[in-house]
Amino acid sequence: MREAFLARARQRGFAGDTGLRICDLDGTELYALNATRTFPAASTIKVPLLIQALQEAQTGRLNLRERVTLEAADRVPGSGILYELGAGLQPSWLDLLTLMVIVSDNTATNLVIARLGPDEINSWLARGGWSSTRLIGRLQLPPEQQNEAQRRGERNRTSAHDQVDLLLRLANGALLDRTHTDLALSILSRQQLRDIIGRRVPRSPTGEHVYRLVSKSGELTGVHHDVGILYTPRPLVIALLSEAGQDPREHPENRDVLALADALWPLLSELGQVVPSGDI
Repeated sequence: MREAFLARARQRGFAGDTGLRICDLDGTELYALNATRTFPAASTIKVPLLIQALQEAQTGRLNLRERVTLEAADRVPGSGILYELGAGLQPSWLDLLTLMVIVSDNTATNLVIARLGPDEINSWLARGGWSSTRLIGRLQLPPEQQNEAQRRGERNRTSAHDQVDLLLRLANGALLDRTHTDLALSILSRQQLRDIIGRRVPRSPTGEHVYRLVSKSGELTGVHHDVGILYTPRPLVIALLSEAGQDPREHPENRDVLALADALWPLLSELGQVVPSGDI
C-alpha cells in the first residue's frame, strides 16, 4: 500500500517529498509515511488557529460577534480578499475566522494571530503535545516588519502527525464543546480550495461531493498540502504534506497537485471502504 502510493505519485511526475498520515475516527493509524517529518506549514497553520480561537470563544475570552476595524496597515497580499478591500471595514471575529479558512485570507489570519498572541499560540501548541507545529510569525509581511527568525528564513511549520491529531481530537469533541466543535467543522466544510483530497472524490449529478469533506489546504511555491476529514463509509482523518514540487504555478491544474490527488484517491477509496460504482 505504501509503495503503491509513492509509485503512483512518481509515475504521474511528482518528484518531491511527502508526509502522509491517515487514521480512522477511533484513532487507529491506517497509513503513515514520513508522518513526523516537519514541513513548511503554509496555510495549514490556520487549523490550530481556528481551534484555539474557538476555545477562547468557548471560555468567554473572545466575543465572536465583536467587530474589528480593518486598518490599511493590516492588509497583506497572498490568498484571501481583504487585501483587495478598503480600510474601515468592520468584520466580526467570526467573519475573520471564516475568511481565514474558507478563502485562506492572510489578512484575517494575521488579525487572529495578533489577537491570540504568538507566544500564547506556541504555548497552546506545546500544551497540546503538537511538538512539530510552531508559529514563527505573521504571514506575508514585508521584510522590515518580519521578526528575526523570519529574516533568517524560518517558516511556520507542522507535520502530518500533528495535523491528523488536531483534526481527530476536534472531531471527537476533545478540544471544544459540541456547539463550537460543530462551528469549527462547519467552517472547515466550506473551504473553497479542495485541490488534493477533494479532487477525485466522487460527485453527485448536481456536482456535490458524495462524501462530506471538512478540510484546509495550504500552498507555497513547491509546497502543496491538504488536511481534513473525509466521511467515507469508514471516515478518514487525513494529512498530506509535500514540498520540493517542480511546478511553481499557483494554479488548480498544477502538475504536482494533480499527481498527488491522483495518487491519493485510490488509497483513500481503499481505506475508506468505498464501494466502486456499479458494485451496488
